[in-house]
Amino acid sequence: MPVLVHTFAALLTLGALAWTLWCGLEERGTALAFGVLIVVGELARWSGGGAAVDREPAPLATAAALAYALLGDNAGQPTHHGVHQVVTVAVAAGLVGCVPHVAAGRGPSLDHMARRVLTVAFAAVCCQPLYNAGKLQEWVGSGPYHALWVVGVLALSALCDAVLAAAMAHARTGWPFGPLLRDELRAMLGIGSAVCATGAVMSLAVTVAGLWALPVFSLPLLLTQLAYRRYAAVRTTYRQTIASLARATEIAGYTPPGHARRVAALSRAVGRELGLSEPDLTVLEYAALMHDIGQLSLVDPVAAGATAALPAEEQRRIALLGGAVVRQTGVPAEVAVVVERQADPYRDQPLPARIVRAANAYDELVREEGPGGPLTALERLRLATGHDYAPEVVESLTRVLSRGTSVLWQRAV
Repeated sequence: MPVLVHTFAALLTLGALAWTLWCGLEERGTALAFGVLIVVGELARWSGGGAAVDREPAPLATAAALAYALLGDNAGQPTHHGVHQVVTVAVAAGLVGCVPHVAAGRGPSLDHMARRVLTVAFAAVCCQPLYNAGKLQEWVGSGPYHALWVVGVLALSALCDAVLAAAMAHARTGWPFGPLLRDELRAMLGIGSAVCATGAVMSLAVTVAGLWALPVFSLPLLLTQLAYRRYAAVRTTYRQTIASLARATEIAGYTPPGHARRVAALSRAVGRELGLSEPDLTVLEYAALMHDIGQLSLVDPVAAGATAALPAEEQRRIALLGGAVVRQTGVPAEVAVVVERQADPYRDQPLPARIVRAANAYDELVREEGPGGPLTALERLRLATGHDYAPEVVESLTRVLSRGTSVLWQRAV
């Protein structure tokens, strides 16, 4: 799927470039203005900051490209650029703006570039042929119905982009398509809605006021981007703080090095497999990182931190103590609940607690069993599904490990 998308986007780009070179560039001033805005948007691209931010790392560039795809008139004067010119300007300006990022080793991913080409091309196909043939004016006119048409095309383009992103993620990871699409659609309510709204407003404003509307209406999105970057930085710092707190048990010698990070990585992968949403996965990850924090209350450490081998009552006592500690850290109450209930009978546990319990036991059993640890650990978990571990969680864990996620688990940092 990713190779097919990349190939189609590359062929579309080459075809558009060849057609533009053959026919020439229409309205060069308009093309230059939108191209400059796309370059500025790429230069303002952010890097890192979590999955939610990575879905749209260059919102201004995307909004400008979509606005150009939807543009009909320029200050009341008809334009004549077609789909091929829209794709050419969007790709050429995007590549120019990416040069500093590529030189710094943090250029855009091929997935982002391919999706933008296809999304912009889709929006242009919906508008430019109809506009140039006079059909759009005949059908919707230039009043409020035209604005509704622009908004509708942008919403449909965003939906297609979300479906494409979810399909590519599904092909790469094997995670269920439905939850991936749900997360993409939920992410669109944030920066995605700002991108679509800005693209629509810029297109409509240029139609009436001309190219001077571009810098005026791009400013709100730049400010939104700055606020979103600060929010992403706060989230990253917050997670790093929780990860550092989780290392307290390792530093004190209560758990082996890397145990909490491995359990967190494995729990998140299993949660993805079971279809948890992004907010639920965040709660699950935080709880998995801090699941052993209650061991700090013990006078003598458990050998190798293997709490799964302790009597049920002792496990519950440690879990309750851990939950009490977590509640004092300021993390969401849902995280404390998962930590507190990780030692309950699995039929009484919420799904995140079931996942943490199984992932923790797997990591402990792998260390215990030596070279043949993974297979033996899974077999022991399966034998205990009647009482200790949820069968659906163990089966999901098996599927995750069979796809090679065990490499991520072993290298979790």
